[in-house]
Amino acid sequence: MTDNGRAARLADRIKVLVAKILERGIRDPRLGFVTLTDVRVTGDLQHATIFYTVYGTDEERKSSAVALKRATGRIRSEVGKNLNIRLVPTIEFVHDALPENAAHLEDLLAKAKAQDEQVAKEREGKTFAGDENPYDIADED
Repeated sequence: MTDNGRAARLADRIKVLVAKILERGIRDPRLGFVTLTDVRVTGDLQHATIFYTVYGTDEERKSSAVALKRATGRIRSEVGKNLNIRLVPTIEFVHDALPENAAHLEDLLAKAKAQDEQVAKEREGKTFAGDENPYDIADED
């Protein structure tokens, strides 16, 4: 059993190595502008999940996913040559949906802000029905 610190260090090292390999070693024309966002390694150091984003259209994202899947074996081999560990973790590429989710969340927040502003405009100049403070009871002495 390993500690989480070792898995985190290995994940950081794998991220740097895979980024260099994608930049210099893979010459697949289907591979678009790929950015590695995160690498997670299991506690037993046997599996690495690499999260990535692709700048471009949905078609470019799909073709980049195919190119990464096809190059996984070569990337794992290159990572194994540069790491000084006995067992090289298996590599899995997963498209990171975080940027799309963040953009969707920003759109929802903008809509909520616009609705709040509309309600505030409708509320201007209006008062509550009845007294300002219906619970204020004057002393009857």
